[in-house]
Amino acid sequence: MNRFFCCLIIALSFSMFQKTNAAEGHEYYEIRSYILGENGDPAAIDAYLESALIPALDRAGIGPVGVFSNSPADETGSQRIIVVIPYEKSEQISTVKKLLQADQEYLKAAEGYLGRGPRQSPFQRIESELLVSMDCMPKLEVNSDSLKNQERVYELRIYESANERLGDLKVEMFNSGEVPIFLDCGIQPVFIGQALVGPFTPSLTYLTVYPSEEKRGQAWQDFRVHPDWQVLKEVEKFKGTVSKIYKYVLSPKSYSGM
Repeated sequence: MNRFFCCLIIALSFSMFQKTNAAEGHEYYEIRSYILGENGDPAAIDAYLESALIPALDRAGIGPVGVFSNSPADETGSQRIIVVIPYEKSEQISTVKKLLQADQEYLKAAEGYLGRGPRQSPFQRIESELLVSMDCMPKLEVNSDSLKNQERVYELRIYESANERLGDLKVEMFNSGEVPIFLDCGIQPVFIGQALVGPFTPSLTYLTVYPSEEKRGQAWQDFRVHPDWQVLKEVEKFKGTVSKIYKYVLSPKSYSGM
């Protein structure tokens, strides 16, 4: 949501960065969801993102930006456009709004979107969460060959924990060897991050990509029976670290950088 940035600087205190071990060299990701609701206008949002916001972010040195729509069969039951904005440095998070306000090219391209009145919003609401990348994958990885595949499918998963201790243990579980199992099963991560701010904290979120929907289904079948996963999931301290999983099966927009 737009007001997300109004309180972001306060929320991102030094103590939070210490707590999440946001070491130098780690990245930050905003996961922004435009929830359409009954009267949403996805074409207006697409036009704004493709012609105004993403070019402006690119001029500011921020990208690649991923843009996705969720499957009509999504278990969440809400149609949404999901935007992934990566930041190499935390300073970019606090300056991006000012950069947009001063970017005349952006303001002109965004007139049709920003000029709407209070009863003409193209979405019901915007939800955002801010992540810091984890030790198991400190940098976002976008495979250029994957972008050429028109059948590729993405999956965004949010693992919510009952308290901060359990959330940190789930992060430790990923850092202890869950990613190599992913790779062995054909689950290719794009990014993995722990939430600093957002509606699901304490939680971690990750995005994965697959050559097709069939390959996605097969990859998760292989993961569930992988011998290394059978060992890792039985480690006593890692049991019960996830209380709820939110899953979004996504298709990339034609202008998506992921």
